[in-house]
Amino acid sequence: MLARRARKSRGVISVSFTKTESNKRFWGGNARRRVFGLENFVWLSLGLLVCASPVAAQQAPETPAAPGAEASAGSRPSDLQLAVQQSSGRIIGRVVDQTGVAVTGATVKLLRQDQSLNQEMLTGDDGQFSFANVVPGPFHLTIASPGFATQAFLGNLRSGESNVVPQIVLMIATAVTEVRVVPPQIEVAEEQIKEQEKQRALGFIPNFYVSYVPNAVPLAPKQKFELAWKELVDPVNFGLTGAIAGIQQAQNDFSGYGQGAQGYAKRYGASYANTVTGTLIGSAILPSLLKQDPRYFYKGTGSKRSRVLYAVANSVICKGDNGHWQANYSGILGGLAAGGISNLYYPAKDRNGAGLTFENALIGIGATAAANILQEFVIRKLTPSASKSDPGNGAKSFGPIGRMLSSFVREGD
Repeated sequence: MLARRARKSRGVISVSFTKTESNKRFWGGNARRRVFGLENFVWLSLGLLVCASPVAAQQAPETPAAPGAEASAGSRPSDLQLAVQQSSGRIIGRVVDQTGVAVTGATVKLLRQDQSLNQEMLTGDDGQFSFANVVPGPFHLTIASPGFATQAFLGNLRSGESNVVPQIVLMIATAVTEVRVVPPQIEVAEEQIKEQEKQRALGFIPNFYVSYVPNAVPLAPKQKFELAWKELVDPVNFGLTGAIAGIQQAQNDFSGYGQGAQGYAKRYGASYANTVTGTLIGSAILPSLLKQDPRYFYKGTGSKRSRVLYAVANSVICKGDNGHWQANYSGILGGLAAGGISNLYYPAKDRNGAGLTFENALIGIGATAAANILQEFVIRKLTPSASKSDPGNGAKSFGPIGRMLSSFVREGD
């Protein structure tokens, strides 16, 4: 194409120069060659430019990315993140009291099956709360505030939903006050004494100084004297004293008293005096002063050996009013005091001074141990009015049965 154009150009120029003689003279031969060369150069340049344009377009270098463009693309949320944000919802609500006033500062907890999704917040001044970006599914709300009963709400949040919880009304918490009416210990002890005063072996022998109640309340001093008096004036006690005096007269014990009614009366008086002094001093006066319990507490549990040892030990130990075990000073000193006083009314030839007193005191301790063993294994079965409570541990007492045993082994020439 370029060659064709070049040839046409040359033809035109040739014709032009043939027809116009004056132009030939003006330009001359050199001018003609210059024009021919310049025109060919122009057409050649245009041709190369046209051919090179498609190639340049195909091989155009890529424009370098602007700094930070790649980082900007990486900071955009992923498709998964966008999906989660689009599917999450909100839970909105308001908390008021019974009068409709907003409850400020109430603790609202959003509980989910997945504990990692749990949330917690406080209600605002208007009582409102709002949980954002909540994963769809079942949810559990608990609302608590001091002075109010805790409320709960169950719901289900759908994808992209703004769940408006119905207005939550907090009720004033009901004050539960437990009032335990505990009677004074002295009243409890009085009731226990009344039960003990009904206890009679074989239905008629007083068994007042034995408690079948575990951990019985300690007796007040007044109650110790009342229990002692109750036993001293019991009709059966008078009968037992008469029986003991009759046996002593039959065996001619304390022969200084003589025989006949006079001798019997003296033996009866001496025997009853022993009962009075032993009961008042050993079961009322000294226990009140030393704060000790004069009763024997039935054990009733464990092996026979342990029960026998317990009964024997309780002839020399007792439980104090403070509940602690201690030496039975009341019983031992009471026996010595009663023995010493008995020297004032026994016949002169039967008064052996301090030696007899201590001997009789030791005999009294042995008689108490024997009576306690009877209490553990025999007398309980013979006492129909005994308390049905489970047996407990406790202190020692002498009692009428023990004194009766003591009379048989203690007094005689």
